[in-house]
Amino acid sequence: MKIATWNVNSITARLPVVTKWLETERPDVLCLQEIKCIDEKFPAETFSEMGYQSKTFGQRTYNGVAILSRKPIETVERGFPDDEEGAHARLLSAMINDIHVVNVYIPNGAFVGSDKYAFKLKWMRRLRSLFDERYKRSGRVLLCGDFNVAPEERDVHDPELWEGRVLFSRREREALAHIKEWGFVDAFRQHTEEGGHYSWWDYRQGAFRRNAGLRIDHIWVSKPLAEKCTASWIDREPRAWERPSDHTPVVAEFK
Repeated sequence: MKIATWNVNSITARLPVVTKWLETERPDVLCLQEIKCIDEKFPAETFSEMGYQSKTFGQRTYNGVAILSRKPIETVERGFPDDEEGAHARLLSAMINDIHVVNVYIPNGAFVGSDKYAFKLKWMRRLRSLFDERYKRSGRVLLCGDFNVAPEERDVHDPELWEGRVLFSRREREALAHIKEWGFVDAFRQHTEEGGHYSWWDYRQGAFRRNAGLRIDHIWVSKPLAEKCTASWIDREPRAWERPSDHTPVVAEFK
């Protein structure tokens, strides 16, 4: 079974890129973030013609997450259980092939010390609490998405430059580590130790050409699922296509 995650930075703008990748790679499940559209505007029919069911939690102009699957999607939940009306559309979970798939778009945080930064840290604490309350470590649980945090120095092209900045500040890394301590294994790091592998590159200053990126998109799995993970990689190719997202897909395979 092949599961992928991808922040597409607007499904409307990136639809040709996404369909091209799906035609080639044919993952069983693709989790999308930052779709930037309401549910009614999501191109579900296009994906259906390609053999994918879709479930969405959309929002006009900003945020939004979606799950595409070639297998039945069951037990769909949108957002946190205690979300208020109009809350950010950043969390979508479902049961697929006996795997609890949790797709997240963690807030960016703007800059360290801002209200948005405080909101990000609070959101991450709520995510950890969700796993404590709703999931079992002995189950087949997969958390994926745009985490907007690079966990370690080897996940950043220039750690000295990024230290103390949003996406790589100490408090963000600590909050992410707390989520991981629930019982997750980083699927990519299970198979690749060296640095220099990134999933996001700024559009500016030729960042992709210089490989000046960050690894902020992740697939994490519970230990029972980690034992079934045979491979995980970052597919850089779509980032080089015409009109790409600033992120690229991260993929994991399971036996």
